[in-house]
Amino acid sequence: MDEAADWLVDSLRLYRDLHAFELQGPTRVLECTDNQGVYVAGCESQKRNELLHLLLPPKLCAENQGLCPERDFRVKHGGFSDKPIYNLKHVPETRLLVTSGPPSNSLQVWHVAEDSDMIKAVSTIAVQGAKSSLWPKIAVLVSKGSSVLHGARVSDLHITELESQKTFCMSGGSDSEEEISSLQVLDADTFFFCCASGRLGVVDIRQKLGDSKGATWSPGPGGEWWCAAVQTGGQGPGPTIASLSSNGQLQLKDLRDLDHPVTTVQCPVSMPSPNWELLRVTWAPSLDGCLAISGFDGTVHIYDTTSWKTNGSRVEPLFVHKGHLFMDGNEKDMLSLVTTHTWHPSKPRTLLSAAVDASLHVWDWMDPCSYC
Repeated sequence: MDEAADWLVDSLRLYRDLHAFELQGPTRVLECTDNQGVYVAGCESQKRNELLHLLLPPKLCAENQGLCPERDFRVKHGGFSDKPIYNLKHVPETRLLVTSGPPSNSLQVWHVAEDSDMIKAVSTIAVQGAKSSLWPKIAVLVSKGSSVLHGARVSDLHITELESQKTFCMSGGSDSEEEISSLQVLDADTFFFCCASGRLGVVDIRQKLGDSKGATWSPGPGGEWWCAAVQTGGQGPGPTIASLSSNGQLQLKDLRDLDHPVTTVQCPVSMPSPNWELLRVTWAPSLDGCLAISGFDGTVHIYDTTSWKTNGSRVEPLFVHKGHLFMDGNEKDMLSLVTTHTWHPSKPRTLLSAAVDASLHVWDWMDPCSYC
């Protein structure tokens, strides 16, 4: 029996649920809006890309799954973009979406119709200091009257109010040309960024504009490409920042001390990431200390950081999703790269993932301890 067949047999005990969907093209964005929907968008150049609001398979969302035989995704809303979409954020408590992608001369604002199935572009936001080779990362600040935080480089960081489109500089007077790889809002007044170099920063937007004391910077490790994520919500004490390098090194840091990693480990990735822009690390919203990584090959790895005892050691994943390699029954090239993944907002062990072959999966993995 070959590896693909072995995986298909093992999947019966590895997953509580596993659903697959084929998009018209690959996506780099998976934006969950509630417990039942997700936004995806095409990322291909020189073509019109679909922007879709998909409903998750009803069987996955049902309390009594025996009453829901339907297993497929369904399209609820859709539209088209004339340029690739690399980043998408839904503005909570509205029907607005904000997207970005190359060329980076603007952000696009979209409206999801209430009385039809259309997603329509309604306005654009000019991006200051844009370069065609870079594209701005975006995050949404709801408490600031539905504003969007955006920037491709540290020196480009701005906040734009969606209604007035008034823009404020948030770079704290920095002239750094370092490219931003990750951008995340922490609370009503602070946000976090990670540069591709590994440099981390926290900015307090209450500080006077241009005041360099409004930002806390930490130099990056250097020599590799990096992304990062901050664990938010009701987590306990301990490190809350996970920084992931293109060679599979993972550092855990405390938000109060960006200079000194609490733990540094090596993940057993198959190879260095062939495209660092697809590197992704995410914290589980409902499982303390669990995180997921992707962007190295056609798999998604899940780790339990609470089990890491030795600094500098090689760690083993708690679970590996190989569905993007084997779901069609034939083993694919290991460069069948996962483009992005995200955790379901309320189901603790449910994730969504997408790959360059336009496959979209939603899967509920079993705790390995449940069948030990």
